[in-house]
Amino acid sequence: MRALRRAATAAATALALLLTGCSGGGDGTDADGTIRLSFQSLAWQKESVDANRQLVKEWNAAHPGIQVDYVQGSWDNVHDQLLTSFEGGEAPDIIHDASDDLADFAYGGYLADLRTLLPERLTTDIPEQSWRTATFDGGVYGVPFLQEPKVLIANTKIIKASGVRVPTPAEPWSWEEFRRVTEKLTGKGTYGVAWPLKEPVSVTLNLGLSAGGRLFHRAADGKVTIRFDEGDRVVPGTIQDQVNTDRSAARTALGMGGSDTLPGFFGGKYAMVPLGFSYRQQVVEQAPEGFEWTVLPAPAGSAGPLQGVSPQTLSVAEDSPHKREAVRFIDFLLQPRNMVRLAKGDWMLPTGTEALSDPALRTEKNGWATGTALAEGLRPAPAQSVRGYPEWKDKVATPALQEYYSGAIDTGELKKRLVEDGNRVLARYQR
Repeated sequence: MRALRRAATAAATALALLLTGCSGGGDGTDADGTIRLSFQSLAWQKESVDANRQLVKEWNAAHPGIQVDYVQGSWDNVHDQLLTSFEGGEAPDIIHDASDDLADFAYGGYLADLRTLLPERLTTDIPEQSWRTATFDGGVYGVPFLQEPKVLIANTKIIKASGVRVPTPAEPWSWEEFRRVTEKLTGKGTYGVAWPLKEPVSVTLNLGLSAGGRLFHRAADGKVTIRFDEGDRVVPGTIQDQVNTDRSAARTALGMGGSDTLPGFFGGKYAMVPLGFSYRQQVVEQAPEGFEWTVLPAPAGSAGPLQGVSPQTLSVAEDSPHKREAVRFIDFLLQPRNMVRLAKGDWMLPTGTEALSDPALRTEKNGWATGTALAEGLRPAPAQSVRGYPEWKDKVATPALQEYYSGAIDTGELKKRLVEDGNRVLARYQR
């Protein structure tokens, strides 16, 4: 299927990259000696696109000998588009992606190992746990720069009227308490929570870290196997109970994406919706006048308020003839003041510690302070460096979790599919 999609997009991708000046197989230098770099950005919200374009403009004004061409990419097809451009020798010099999409490109030799190229300022400013999200087989193949925790967007009036304890980042709800709270919030046409689980895998795995779940376990020889231990049961079990036993979670939301739940949330149908931190922008833009909402931390289990994340990254193509200049541009783009601009544009959190301390990202307004308080507990997503994860996710985990959350299969069958079918998939990638 991927090969068919790749073939279908090959011609359009190659043409688009040629028209936008990607340096791909040439020497990347104009006739007058000016080095020309292509930067493919996946920014899509207006504030984010504007911030990226403005930073490119500022770089070009200050560096006449190294000019950067902005190329607009799309999250919708980035993996196949990049694979096509790599294979065709037309890859952008500087590549915006997400860390959970890098493994195949890193192991395939398409991305440059940045360890000897990165300035010390950048390596020390970004925490080690963030660097681990872009580290494969000892090499660093991307600079993680934006990330977002999962939070609860809650209807303030419903929460206050219920009398439930309001959680804080320092004292979040446990998963057991969260289940009781959603029961109490349910009634009179309102569900306590709506879980938008059209794409259930990353939500389940990333929130599962708080309960000690990992699912993927790497042995001393580097091979990965799947186990479904007690900690792995907590998050999916809670959601399944809310939907099928307590009736405190809306069944109709299971097939929705995050944005699909917002009309019902604004209408009082759902008291809370677990969403990525960046969804706050849509809430601000779309909420009816007078609607009161707040940002609450996600529940936490025995391991504390940990969450898995796959940060957005900036990488350099292995075929780029100007890797050092590309890294210089990345370093400029991720100066603390610029990282703050990018974070605000995307309504996300910067990975850099200096940027994260900026007062603009610690205000109570629109829940910024809650998000920054959760940053310390963000860890690499459990499947971050697992080869074969995309196939396991698409063919095994997604259908199994969808059936489980709907009540069509029980926990035993879920475990069997995730583990037995999943290990057969991973084994093909680890021969």
